[in-house]
Amino acid sequence: MKPFAPSCENNKNFILDILRVEFSDRRSVLEVGSGTGQHAAFFAEHLPHLHWQTSDLPENHAGICEWIEEAGLPNLKKPLDLNAEKQPWDIEPVDAVFSANTLHIMSWQQVGLFFQGLPNILLPQAKVVIYGPFNYNGDFTSESNARFNEWLKTQAPYRAIRDFEAVNTLAESVGLTLLNDYEMPANNRILVWQYHT
Repeated sequence: MKPFAPSCENNKNFILDILRVEFSDRRSVLEVGSGTGQHAAFFAEHLPHLHWQTSDLPENHAGICEWIEEAGLPNLKKPLDLNAEKQPWDIEPVDAVFSANTLHIMSWQQVGLFFQGLPNILLPQAKVVIYGPFNYNGDFTSESNARFNEWLKTQAPYRAIRDFEAVNTLAESVGLTLLNDYEMPANNRILVWQYHT
């Protein structure tokens, strides 16, 4: 049975609405942390102009491949092995990067390494789009996010909802400029940066 995450099913249409705009002129997308593979199959189907490259840690590849094989889409590619701590990444440059619900499950050190790795795979003017919960000015945006953060800590002490300002500082340090910050359902955000070499 294919892996299935209810959160992916719940948020995919809302995210698609943003990607239709932000990726309208993109051609090649690297999805960092494809997870179950649900998002990749859905977005590749509805954004056929994109070459959608999945990636994740090796232990998640089998599930991602099940979604890819069932989808049977020519623009959806099998996952690459990507680990923020193993750089440089052996990946062809792309004009877009997408990642959903990853920064809060990585350690803060890994989040920093993720951003450090981006310049090696980004084409000029590439966009980086990240979906997930964020804090602002050090505060949770909702009680549910505060509870979610407590649950994250029970899974691993290094997990946490990240502060937008700290993440944006990392992005700016590697040549990314914030273009948009979208409010999303369920107290999530979509952050969009553009790469300036």
